[in-house]
Amino acid sequence: MAVYLDSAIVEEARQAAGLGFVAGVTTNPSLIARTGRPAEAIIRDLCDQGFAEVFYQVVQRPGSALDEEVARLRSIGPEQIVFNMPCTLEYLKTVAALADRDLACGVTGVFSPAQAVLAAEAGAEVVIPYVNRAMRLLPGGGLQLVSRIAQVLQSTACQVLAASLKSPEEVVDTLLAGSHHVSVPWTVLVAMAHHDLTEQAIAEFGRAAGT
Repeated sequence: MAVYLDSAIVEEARQAAGLGFVAGVTTNPSLIARTGRPAEAIIRDLCDQGFAEVFYQVVQRPGSALDEEVARLRSIGPEQIVFNMPCTLEYLKTVAALADRDLACGVTGVFSPAQAVLAAEAGAEVVIPYVNRAMRLLPGGGLQLVSRIAQVLQSTACQVLAASLKSPEEVVDTLLAGSHHVSVPWTVLVAMAHHDLTEQAIAEFGRAAGT
């Protein structure tokens, strides 16, 4: 199990890296756009935080423009960048080609187990379902989606990295449903560490110790 930060805010990434247990950082075009900075500058700064993995979602369509985008971004962090591709046949073809070159890829926006099967066959290291979004938009909900994806991937090397998680409770439920890893916003990561009873116990121990 690994916990990733879902953010393109460099200061949040710096704080997460400083914790020593956050495995990496995931980004998407929307998160990057909100910063108002160029994607390559953001990705470079995120790589500089020392994460083993920095996920970058491509924006170009398959073809020469995408090949150039991959080459450009890979030059920033050759051992760190994981390329996220949307789950369509044309992008899965690109995933397969990159996997043949030993370039790490994830498949994102996965909303069915069938998509996950193809992603695994293409050579994706992870599939990324959007749990909260699926809870709102799919009849079976996000947790059923995660559970079924985890089941169909059992005999493969591909794993589930769940995103679109809005609360500590969603994180826990998603892991219990079978997700191997989770990616969470900074606010959710902070909230996961907090419990009122923990603060109460700290205060009580402090009083007992006279501090």
